Amino acid sequence: MGRVDTDRVHVLGIRHHGPGSARAVGAALADLRPDAVLIEGPPEADALTGLVSELEPPVALLAYVPGEPARSVFWPFAAFSPEWVALRYAAENSVAIRFCDLPAAVTLAERGQAAAAGPEEAADGREQTRIDPLGVLAEAAGYDDPERWWDDAVEQRGQAEPGAPSPFPAIAEAMAAVRAELAPHPVDGREARREAHMRRILRAALRAGHERIAVVCGAWHAPALLDHPRVADDDALLRGLPKAKAALTWVPWTHGRLAAASGYRAGVRSPGWYHHLFTVPDRPVERWLAEAARRLRAEDQPVSSAHVIEAVRLCESLAGLRGRPLAGLAELAEATSAVLCEGSELRAGLVHDSMAVGERLGSVPGSAPTVPLQSDLSARQRRLRMKPAASPRDLDIDLRDDTGRQRSALLHQLRLIGVEWGVPRQDSTRSRGTFREAWTLVWTPELDLALIEASTWGTSVPAAAAARARDLAAAAGLPRLTLLTEECLKADLAEAVGDVLAAMTARAAEDADIEHLMAALPPLARSARYGDVRRLDSASLRDVAVGLLARVCAGIGPALSGLGDEAAARMVTRVDGVQAAAVLLGGDAEQEWLDALAAAAVREDVPGRVCGRAHRILHDTGRLDGAALADRLGRATSRATSPDRAAAWIEGFLSGSGLLLVHDTALLSLIDRWLARLAPEAFTTVLPLLRRTFGAFAAAERRAIGEQVRRPGRGAASAEWATDDIDTGRAAAAVATAAAAMGIAAGNGGGN
Repeated sequence: MGRVDTDRVHVLGIRHHGPGSARAVGAALADLRPDAVLIEGPPEADALTGLVSELEPPVALLAYVPGEPARSVFWPFAAFSPEWVALRYAAENSVAIRFCDLPAAVTLAERGQAAAAGPEEAADGREQTRIDPLGVLAEAAGYDDPERWWDDAVEQRGQAEPGAPSPFPAIAEAMAAVRAELAPHPVDGREARREAHMRRILRAALRAGHERIAVVCGAWHAPALLDHPRVADDDALLRGLPKAKAALTWVPWTHGRLAAASGYRAGVRSPGWYHHLFTVPDRPVERWLAEAARRLRAEDQPVSSAHVIEAVRLCESLAGLRGRPLAGLAELAEATSAVLCEGSELRAGLVHDSMAVGERLGSVPGSAPTVPLQSDLSARQRRLRMKPAASPRDLDIDLRDDTGRQRSALLHQLRLIGVEWGVPRQDSTRSRGTFREAWTLVWTPELDLALIEASTWGTSVPAAAAARARDLAAAAGLPRLTLLTEECLKADLAEAVGDVLAAMTARAAEDADIEHLMAALPPLARSARYGDVRRLDSASLRDVAVGLLARVCAGIGPALSGLGDEAAARMVTRVDGVQAAAVLLGGDAEQEWLDALAAAAVREDVPGRVCGRAHRILHDTGRLDGAALADRLGRATSRATSPDRAAAWIEGFLSGSGLLLVHDTALLSLIDRWLARLAPEAFTTVLPLLRRTFGAFAAAERRAIGEQVRRPGRGAASAEWATDDIDTGRAAAAVATAAAAMGIAAGNGGGN
């Protein structure tokens, strides 16, 4: 072992993403004025340090295997990361920067081996003794929470007074004491190799003639960089390491991905609070609570300056009682809840949690190394004024506008290549016309990796999407092909549509499964409409859809016979889909479908649920008038029909809406009389089906039906009944039983 020259080497042991550590690093560098800075990170990133002054944190170094971007590693930095402070200092003062951790090529190769080996074989070959150094030091200081001790001792330190002693010698000494408890092998496996490589880079910097070298690394590693083993021992540890080809670049990062809750091993509990601690010049508690009050007032909550003053006093009192040098996040949360929100935990949690994360998205200059696909997307985002953001935001698109169509196409193209920047939003309060789309946009760091992975499909977003669509079409079944056609139209991929359509035509000719054809038809019919809105020629799509519908009409009869309950329920959904498609196609195609449906509706071998649904469609389209429908319903609920089939018929007929029964008292009377005639055993059998049917109606519809049934002569089973003839005493027990079975309170009159 050999002690390094501490006049030339200054090891700054830090906690990753700690504001107090970052502030201390800044002060130490200003005092030391080093001529070289070594930072924990992959050495291949040395070539990227020239971009530091153009980056806006949070950002991350990304290393990946070209051609296999799923094999990747990130090194994130926030404004409050000590490593970032060191990078900015070196860049602003023209100081040499070197990264000194294991090469990214080694890390990527090790991860590839671990993934191939499986969880049981991926661990290091030797059993490692694990110890929490912060836990040991916190316990020695009388703390039961290591995180709180580190925050009090280091992270919540204010600006150091000029000439104040540096905390780093004490940190190194404390860590040396903890490591001594594990002697002779404080670290093994990968951690030992990391420290050996750090020492190798440090020795190289000393040989290069640097006189004042600052090393910024995790506090745990500080003693290992001050006391060196023999060079031969380090060389032995590093000999024969696996390596993979690695490409590196800078990518934007987010506070959410820095949070420990995201699964990031070096994450912090509250990046928003740490950013606040690092960036505010003074009075962090007062400024935090003032911002919380501003957010509450923006939500129309009555929060005054007096509330803020009282909350600050509460924070100071709690910190004093708990022996803390400064109120922390726990005290701020309690004050926000108790004072600003007057005891409302839910309201306080929404504001406090969002501030604790403090979501923000960094930025990277266009000069950073990128794959062509990333550059193309950036150019399109700028041209269409679609700036990525880490927080979700809604985007409403009008497809009648040229810019709107281009925005929509871009988002659909990205979804095709697996870059889920935008997710379609279902918004019932807005127009559902085909000329409008509603999206929710949120950019996450993983999308940069998805872009790199998608670059194998092409160098521009449209080209990559088209190539991906063709690849999907080669192996897709008929229903997926029709959905893919719709996606290609939305993505404005005219060239790919032709290839997908050819594949779909070939599959349709081969596929004899009527249910597959029925599933494929709705998206194809919808696609035929996009030609009007998106200015695409959809004539060929309509021809294919009409041909597909003709095959469905020819085979619908045999396909409906002999179905079980589950298959019948699935077929009702298919019938509804084909009906919607036929309406979109219109003309002779729609009439041909209704003819086929009318023929199937009267067949005894067709399940009751499908028959009922067919009759509802025929009635709604005007093919079956009220008198004919009443006659059909009367036969379906006659004594000759089993109660199970009758209940299924009614369920299929009424599914989705009860308004017909509200306005057609004759039909309601038929169902009412059928129920009244049922034997007790049959009523018990069909009650679950009817409860499921009526339970799906809106509350207003159920209430209106109940009122109709209660009125004498208006849909009741016997028009001669009068309110005075009802023996409420005798009926009470039956009403209570029925109410309990239907999950409603007796006395609501069936309205709820």
